[in-house]
Amino acid sequence: MPGAPRTVSVVTAVHAPSVGYLPAAYESLVDQVMPAGWAWEWLVQEDGTTGSAQAALPDDDRISVGTGRPLGPGVARTYALGRSNGELVKVLDADDLLTPGAMAREIAVFVAHADIGWTTCRALDLLPDGTTVEHPNTLFQQRTERGRTFTHWLRHGHRLPVHPATLCIRRPLLLSLGGWMALPAGEDTGLLLAADAVAPGYHIDELGLYYRKWPGQATATEEHWNPAERHHRNAVIEARARTLAATFAGA
Repeated sequence: MPGAPRTVSVVTAVHAPSVGYLPAAYESLVDQVMPAGWAWEWLVQEDGTTGSAQAALPDDDRISVGTGRPLGPGVARTYALGRSNGELVKVLDADDLLTPGAMAREIAVFVAHADIGWTTCRALDLLPDGTTVEHPNTLFQQRTERGRTFTHWLRHGHRLPVHPATLCIRRPLLLSLGGWMALPAGEDTGLLLAADAVAPGYHIDELGLYYRKWPGQATATEEHWNPAERHHRNAVIEARARTLAATFAGA
């Protein structure tokens, strides 16, 4: 008898304005052709208690939907992490779309490189009119040694060389880092830089994500770009990454 499949836990936080995009995200998951012996589960966490996420999704045993008081996407994702069973955890924002083969390519990297702790991939911005534009990724297909992403972030005005919404990470590493940071925004950047501080990564230069741009997304709000808030967010993200790097130096 074959053993249980190895699992990728896909984690999605959703709030009321983005619920309408969930069916498209689901279809992009269903279209993934998984390598032999692998399967996915989808942990959807509503940042709220309306039940609208559950209502928007089909009856599929691979989907687990949770609710909770609205405390932001970082808290929602970390709640979802508590229900996960996979050895890998894949981020998928509710309004984004995976490209065909995205998860198979990530799995291939983790299988081939036992020391790689996380991966990212190329992304395109998906505009409201259906057109796409290149996201400013600056890495090409390559192994990324510890601290490289953080150094780029510091030297380029707190801009990452890759898109944090494309992160796939080994579950033990994610748990050891405490999940997503308790920040109103930038929690995904904080996690990526924490992972970068303690483990090498790998950037896949094939298109793996369509990052939807629309007026209702959190990164389009005035609050997200408030200079004082950004300063405080970046300060704690930087302090955490530096402390982790120093703690694990020579490991």
